[in-house]
Amino acid sequence: MPKTLLAVFALVAFATLPFELAGQDETDLRPGIAVMQFENAGSHGDDAEAEDFAALEVGLQIMLTTELSQNGALRLVERSAIQDLLAEQDLAVQGRVDASTAAEIGRLVGARYMVLGSFVDIFEQMRMDARIVDVETGELLRARGIQEQREEIYQILVDLAAAITEGLELPELDAEIAEERREQELPIEAVTLFSRAVRFGDAGRTEQAREMLQRVTTEWPHFEDAQEALQQLPTG
Repeated sequence: MPKTLLAVFALVAFATLPFELAGQDETDLRPGIAVMQFENAGSHGDDAEAEDFAALEVGLQIMLTTELSQNGALRLVERSAIQDLLAEQDLAVQGRVDASTAAEIGRLVGARYMVLGSFVDIFEQMRMDARIVDVETGELLRARGIQEQREEIYQILVDLAAAITEGLELPELDAEIAEERREQELPIEAVTLFSRAVRFGDAGRTEQAREMLQRVTTEWPHFEDAQEALQQLPTG
């Protein structure tokens, strides 16, 4: 067979290889984890701010993903990949997501585990829960919950991330990094403003999102999720 035909044949054969083989030098064997949008179980109390807390559905999703990503033993699926998938597959997930639906989404985004989060605010006590689904079997493996004062919302997230890896018997976050994360402080005001800004950005209201994120990053410059969200906003 002429060399030119051999070359063409080799090129076609290579193009038909699975993406994992053709597009990557090495396969990432770390367990993949995807965090779904949180479910809002409501805010109850004399000072309930339902509108602000509703925005936490996306804010907490992003922030929990960031906390889990501090652990180099894990591979986190970005929120944008989940959003793109839901749009492309017309999977407009409404309400409570069951284990089978989560497993389907997990398989499509290449995750090993799916985290389904929820939160409820009751008289200034914030509780966050995480249900963990095994994508391969579709089974609900674990459920973890953390409850603290509302103002400790960031510490709740840090502790929830640790509880998730513990529940799955995955390698723990490095102790020094874990301590650094716990020492950071982000009040409920910062988290709700960030969450509302993300919602504005998702809705295409770029200028409102930018204005809010600039306020957040000015008042809380160590808020890395807000810094990243501001950098990712389209310009012009």
